[in-house]
Amino acid sequence: MTDAVSSALQACESSAQYEALKLAFACECVERVRHLLEDESVARCADILEAYVKGAADRGALDRAAAEAAVLANRHQGSRSLDGVGHAAVSASYAVANALRGRVVQAADYAAYAAVYGDGGYGAVCDPESFVAERNWQLATLERLANALGVR
Repeated sequence: MTDAVSSALQACESSAQYEALKLAFACECVERVRHLLEDESVARCADILEAYVKGAADRGALDRAAAEAAVLANRHQGSRSLDGVGHAAVSASYAVANALRGRVVQAADYAAYAAVYGDGGYGAVCDPESFVAERNWQLATLERLANALGVR
């Protein structure tokens, strides 16, 4: 599902700013679905990611938040139906956990699922076209960040 995002990131791998680009992009994806988070502890982990990207937190804080976010995401109860509400929160939590670990493509995937589930759920399982707007946003955001960091 993230072939275009993955390809765009691969094109930037040789840049000295690659790691900064990846984490800034992951942070933007998380911020886009932050309103779907149900657990304040996960939101605090997202705050650490944002602080790290801005240079206001160190790697140790990022690593601790990554470990905490992984535990929190794995214990989220989710939803027993495809109404989208619980699934959006679970996907948003996994977006945070993956972003903190530097698993940017996975974070983008989970953020996209969260956004689509948040719009009602049906599209995430039955309509691949429901992801088009989110993927377009992700590619535009990645390009904007790459340009701002002087990557290419």
